[in-house]
Amino acid sequence: MNLPPADQSFERAVIAPPAHDDEPRPAVDGRAARWANHREERRRDLIRAARHAVHRLGPEAPMDDIAADAGTSKSVFYRYFGDKAGLQAAMGEVVLTRMQERIAEAARAAESPYEGLRAMVTAYLGMAASSPHVYEFVTRVPPGSQADAEAGAAFGNFFGAVGGMIEEPMRRLLSPGRQDTITFWPTAAMGLVRAAGERWLEAPDDQTKPTLDAMAGLIADWLYAGIATEAEESKAGPLAGTASPSNAPLHNGEKKGKP
Repeated sequence: MNLPPADQSFERAVIAPPAHDDEPRPAVDGRAARWANHREERRRDLIRAARHAVHRLGPEAPMDDIAADAGTSKSVFYRYFGDKAGLQAAMGEVVLTRMQERIAEAARAAESPYEGLRAMVTAYLGMAASSPHVYEFVTRVPPGSQADAEAGAAFGNFFGAVGGMIEEPMRRLLSPGRQDTITFWPTAAMGLVRAAGERWLEAPDDQTKPTLDAMAGLIADWLYAGIATEAEESKAGPLAGTASPSNAPLHNGEKKGKP
């Protein structure tokens, strides 16, 4: 697979050289805060270096190769993250935070509920496609590992936040009597986005594979269709299910309008 350049939006600072890894902990209590800051900065540097390594080497790269590519040793990574699963969880938290920021930016720029939905799906797929190796690395934390719960919490927070973003504009389409329906939709929506998106990432790069924009449009259409039907039925009343135009088949490539 020909990978795109690493997405620089993940970067927050230039990767520092792997210096002072064996620096002893200061004995003076007054320097404790400075030592904590040093460790946190070093941890961020290691995550950035590992992300570059995984982008180049692939998600199955052993820790020895990741460490060598990052210019340090495996023992240094283990000192900060415990094991490979711990590194995956830590990197996942950073990647998901940036993805969430990108998705929120897309939502704020949209002018309609459908545009917002499509923009958010596009942002999600775009960030994942910028480095499929990194995406797979952070989403494949070994189940049952010590870092599994940490990674699960990070993904839970991410999907909860993004679910709330896509729920808010969709809720405006429904009448008060249908508001309870939207409670279940974000969970289903995020499951569809992730499953379809990962299948798209894994698909061979040939002429049959949709472009990023086309795939985002397909997913957004699938998600929007259910809420649009609910909105039409809530406006038409309880008999809408038997006579609503939204239930009629489309002909000759006709598309339903999207507010």
